[in-house]
Amino acid sequence: MLVFLGVAGGDDEDDARYIAGKTADLRIFEDSAGKMNLSVRDTGAQAMVVSQFTLVADTRKGNRPGFGGAAPPDRAERLYERFIQELKDLGISVNTGVFGADMAVSLENDGPVTILLESR
Repeated sequence: MLVFLGVAGGDDEDDARYIAGKTADLRIFEDSAGKMNLSVRDTGAQAMVVSQFTLVADTRKGNRPGFGGAAPPDRAERLYERFIQELKDLGISVNTGVFGADMAVSLENDGPVTILLESR
């Protein structure tokens, strides 16, 4: 499971805990009958967590995204690490990107499942 994590300015530890729980228990993997009925925990799959502040971009005005809604880097990194620890505490094996780094991330989407989770 590839998780792009965007941290907004008002997010806190409760948001990290909530999103981690939803991520761990979201039933998006197929069971033996082909139904989306299994979670990442059920399948024993791993999670790759990549920080992605651009997810909180404001594109309502003009053509240049605004990132004023993103949490400051120090706060975002703390909540990114908290989210990762929460997933680990839920028994999920987690790999990570490097916070704040420019990274080339490849995704092979196996099925039409891309879901946005929000804590508010």
